Amino acid sequence: MLAKRIIPCLDVKNARVVKGVNFIDLQDAGDPVELAAYYDREGADELVFLDITASHENRDTIIELAGRVGDEVFIPYTIGGGIGTLEMIRDLLAAGADKVSINTAAVNNPDLVRESAEKFGSQCIVVAIDGKARRDGGFEVYTHGGRTPSGLDVVEWARKVEKLGAGEIMLTSMDRDGTRIGYDIPMTKAVCDAISIPVIASGGAGTLEHLAEAIELTGCDAVLAASIFHYKEHAIAGTKQFLRGRNIEVRL
Repeated sequence: MLAKRIIPCLDVKNARVVKGVNFIDLQDAGDPVELAAYYDREGADELVFLDITASHENRDTIIELAGRVGDEVFIPYTIGGGIGTLEMIRDLLAAGADKVSINTAAVNNPDLVRESAEKFGSQCIVVAIDGKARRDGGFEVYTHGGRTPSGLDVVEWARKVEKLGAGEIMLTSMDRDGTRIGYDIPMTKAVCDAISIPVIASGGAGTLEHLAEAIELTGCDAVLAASIFHYKEHAIAGTKQFLRGRNIEVRL
């Protein structure tokens, strides 16, 4: 079994890390470069930076931050938020990011996934999917930082972007984001069962048990969390020890 990855997520607004509930009520959680360097030292496998208001506010994404992080961090990191062109993807990768995450732009222009995968390699292209349960069953894709329903089915969209060349899916439950009640197991499992590229489970981690459950019950390749790491409730090393105690393979 491939080692499961532990990925702290840093939601960034106005050059600060923030954390909220269901993408709102945001609270300051620190300087992104300082936090990134801390997680690098602590043994995180990767990092994800999301400019959570970029698409909504039509701002350029955080290319400068990508460069600053690259000077301090030696583990792979992904940058997302407001990325809508091949030029923006090129600039982020040139600044030091290992991967870019696209969400709203992929929904608006699916060819961007194919074109970017062809130009930069699938390994660089992460498609972020923000999903929310439908009352009548299934899950719907939302865009613009979780603000806008798209009408797309989460599982079908995941299948489509895999065919277009995405190298990875970052799947966030809007219903669970920031709630600390656990990942959306049904949605995550449905996507993991439907595709063969790696899936990062995101949204809802409140305990180490939640991380273990997501891996054990869905087969996801990585678990992403924010609050439990940002506020020093759990260290990366302790998290990995806990998972190893559950017979989950992680990188030491």
